[in-house]
Amino acid sequence: MGLPRFGRPKNGDELSSNLFVANCGAAVGISNDDIVSVFSKFGELNGVYAADDSGTRVIVSYSEVCSAQSALMALHGQPCPQLGGRSLYIRYSVLQPNPQDQVKDLVSVSMTASDLNIPGIYLVHDFVNAKEEEELLQAVDSRPWNCLAKRRVQHYGYEFCYDIRNVNTKRCLGDLPSFLSPILERISSCPAFKNVDPDSIVLDQLTVNEYPPGVGLSPHIDTHSAFEDLIFSLSLAGPCIMEFRRYEDGDWRPKVASSTVTKGESPEDGSNCIKKAIYLPPRSLVLLSGEGRYAWHHYIPHHKIDKVNDRVIRRASRRVSFTLRKVRAGLCKCEFPQYCDSQR
Repeated sequence: MGLPRFGRPKNGDELSSNLFVANCGAAVGISNDDIVSVFSKFGELNGVYAADDSGTRVIVSYSEVCSAQSALMALHGQPCPQLGGRSLYIRYSVLQPNPQDQVKDLVSVSMTASDLNIPGIYLVHDFVNAKEEEELLQAVDSRPWNCLAKRRVQHYGYEFCYDIRNVNTKRCLGDLPSFLSPILERISSCPAFKNVDPDSIVLDQLTVNEYPPGVGLSPHIDTHSAFEDLIFSLSLAGPCIMEFRRYEDGDWRPKVASSTVTKGESPEDGSNCIKKAIYLPPRSLVLLSGEGRYAWHHYIPHHKIDKVNDRVIRRASRRVSFTLRKVRAGLCKCEFPQYCDSQR
């Protein structure tokens, strides 16, 4: 993957989380470490990049627009004592897609669950803070990963078997790890889930997925007979778009005599469907329940960058998700039989 590319905003007054900084760089004796030291005081940095080959101009990329705005207001045109008294000249810059990156703006992207308007879908921003996020990532990185074709996974409680899309309820891996306890307690008391029966929030299975940039998930509904109603997913380290699709006949795969899906078929092939999408920022928690869990396929596009309405957002070096569920003991008796493996 190449370095990100930046350009001027279309609107000169447009705010951005990225700053073009002139009179700054290796050619004028300022190292990247010096730049990071100065600009990190205003917020979390995504990185510092050369703006061109001159060595005198850089791009400082923040995670939040407000951080970039604060840095520009404090540093633009002012001598900077930490950089030898050099005056910096700063303007906003925007991330541009690389030609090899395909961005399909097929579905407008909601920022909240209320805008998404799918019954049973909830989204809580900043469910954990940055320190808790770092501790959770350190906890899983200290444990062994299982390597799949394009991503790494860990399973706790019960292993999810991808070949049968189910769990072996007779083979318990043990209790959920202790580092998860604060998350479980917070879920049980979260006011955003006030419409959810608190007695139903009993979780005994965790799958941790690590997604490199460009890796997503094909459209699927978590197997009804495998898990109960509530499915929680905590996003860490990087953002993504989650798309939801409701297919009229229950599936996106064409109905053919063979169960084999031929090469070239895609989630866009097959039945007509309703498509909606939501942006999942780092540290957010999404809940799939009711209709949103049982009747809507969820899907993470296989993109290195995401188009979030008018913004282009590059996925981080990795995204890690914690998916929490309750293993089902019997058959599913939901109200959506056309999507239910127990009732079809």
